[in-house]
Amino acid sequence: MQARLADVALLSRQLAETRSRNRKAEFIAALLRTLAPPDAERAVAFLIGTPLQGRLGVGWATLQAARTEPAAAPTLGLAEVDESLSRIAGAAGAGSAAERLRLLHALLACATHDEQHFLRGLLLGEVRQGAQEGVVLEGIARAAGIPSDGVRRAFMLAGDLPKVARAVSQGGAAALAAFRLTLFRPVQPMLAQSADAVADAIDALGTAGLEYKLDGARIQVHRAGGDVRVFTRQLNDVTASVPDIVKLAQAFPATEFVLDGEAIALRADGAPHAFQTTMRRFSRTLDIAQAQDELPLHAFFFDLLHLDGQTLIDRTLADRVAALADATAGASLVPRIVTASEDEARAFLRQSRAAGHEGVVAKALDARYEAGRRGRGWVKVKPANTLDLVVLAAEWGHGRRTGVLSNLHLGARDPAGGFVMVGKTFKGLTDALLAWQTRELLAREVSRDAFTVHVRPELVVEIALNEVQASARYPGGVALRFARVKRYRPDKQPVEADTIYAVRALASPARAGPRRRVKP
Repeated sequence: MQARLADVALLSRQLAETRSRNRKAEFIAALLRTLAPPDAERAVAFLIGTPLQGRLGVGWATLQAARTEPAAAPTLGLAEVDESLSRIAGAAGAGSAAERLRLLHALLACATHDEQHFLRGLLLGEVRQGAQEGVVLEGIARAAGIPSDGVRRAFMLAGDLPKVARAVSQGGAAALAAFRLTLFRPVQPMLAQSADAVADAIDALGTAGLEYKLDGARIQVHRAGGDVRVFTRQLNDVTASVPDIVKLAQAFPATEFVLDGEAIALRADGAPHAFQTTMRRFSRTLDIAQAQDELPLHAFFFDLLHLDGQTLIDRTLADRVAALADATAGASLVPRIVTASEDEARAFLRQSRAAGHEGVVAKALDARYEAGRRGRGWVKVKPANTLDLVVLAAEWGHGRRTGVLSNLHLGARDPAGGFVMVGKTFKGLTDALLAWQTRELLAREVSRDAFTVHVRPELVVEIALNEVQASARYPGGVALRFARVKRYRPDKQPVEADTIYAVRALASPARAGPRRRVKP
């Protein structure tokens, strides 16, 4: 059958309305069974909200300008949409903005109301219908009638779920053998679950390895002989921007490896620079030598995925760490202890925080490397800053949040009068809280546009965050990093909210740990 955008848009709505993970996977499988391999790849890319073309350079303003009446009936095929997105992504040079707008308008004019809604979410990176990669992965396995473990392993090694979907659709379980850890093809990094306190982590893992949680850029370093390449968490090749890390890797005694670690810029006293300062090096493409002199990067490694022709991801953490020490001669390793003592773990956390780092990661000694997953064997503990801010506006949600106000515009109090916007967040909101805040915010509405409801600044909300960064994005000159709602504070009036000066103080470059309320 012809693979239609309408079918993917309908599936996306079904997923948004379905809570059961099992039913979500079966819905996905039912569609994939009807598709040829190229369309299976396209459908999976659309469902996970990541077009095959990557970033398309389309934002809210462009989408607003491209608004048009929807088509009466669905006619768009997945291949046709994919081709249109390729043309949009390929627009470059003089007049490229106008050309992208023209192409986008033409695409939307062929789309029905439901298809337009789905395309807007896809283009803005806001496909939030609960089709997380794990659910889609299960759907891929069910469509082919094969165990999900093999599909999961292929994904972690390929780092590309649509590509795995195409291979499985074409060749079934036998096609998975083609996906293996290969030098210079980055794999998805293993991620950690979260805990509120180190005692919780020790209770869950028992004797564990504890490592500093550095607030740097996750890197994966591949070496074969004198050839070294460095990849980011998003699997982008940044080798040309980080010659200092390349030189470090070339100095290690092992000559063939894949290392997992963090790159971070340090001050003269050894304290870390702010995360955004470290990230400046990764976006630098010119005058690299000057950048290296002005802001040298330091790399710290904590895992080893491959060594001298052998893949190690199925070995225990204890074995991998021992091999890592040999491969690097003990150099450039993340500070680490092994303990079952809660007191020792708390002391190690304080030591990490005193050094200016985020916290610690506790790791089970028998844990395998579960690439691309938040494995149970890794648990991060990061004491969070909190701020009491005022809600200035909220954006209507997408996917399963359609019909409720979701993304909050957050403001800090200006002692001279009024409130200054410092960030947004849609995280940490339960269904019950979404329903409550929608009622409360609509009762305070003062104006609205197509996407946003502006409200009287009366509701105080407690926000947990990892860091405050200097930023020109918001009027306050700062932005909140990893902000999430902890709770609303009906006991507080807006005049009791934190001031813009208190928020800016958290952006201090000293990075010596939390500057106000902290959960230990």
